[in-house]
Amino acid sequence: MKIHSLMIPDPISITETASISETIELMKINSIRHLPVVTKGNKLKGFVTLADLKQGLIPSMLGDVSLADLIIRNPITVDPDDDIETAAQIIYKHKIGGMPVVKDEKVVGIITETDILRAFIDMMGFLTASSRIDFVIGDKPGSFQKALQIINVNGGEIISVGMTAQKASKRVYYFRLFPCDTGTIKIALEKDGFEVLSATN
Repeated sequence: MKIHSLMIPDPISITETASISETIELMKINSIRHLPVVTKGNKLKGFVTLADLKQGLIPSMLGDVSLADLIIRNPITVDPDDDIETAAQIIYKHKIGGMPVVKDEKVVGIITETDILRAFIDMMGFLTASSRIDFVIGDKPGSFQKALQIINVNGGEIISVGMTAQKASKRVYYFRLFPCDTGTIKIALEKDGFEVLSATN
């Protein structure tokens, strides 16, 4: 999945001439926590967060701080054609809540941790009524295909599959299935030598 399919396109933005109080009010009205700071030509000049603005609000009333002082200059950005995984890795690594999406130096969108979490939930089918079975698939050739066959033969329809990042010989797979009798599938898997860790209807 590409970032352009998930990002908020044409996001609300500000110029650095705005006041801190005006910017906070704009964020509150629109229920947002991040704003790109742009030039008149919509070129990215920086990025500002609600948390930073709140910290600077009182000093700004004393005349010591302006919006320009709180802007994150040269913020981390992504391209709309980058993969969602790229954005997720950047947000996790740098512990940030969101970032501008830029194409040819112009802001075309914004992507946040909430957008990525929503995509993950959709892809994994967490909000869909489902059953789940977790088991270990070893590194023996054909083991994964065998497991799929057992699940299908015993009435399981797969919604999504997740797995741990452990070495292949101990990798745990998490199968989310449309509602079904996972007990039957569990018995069949164990009969074929698979180690079933959990099975819920």
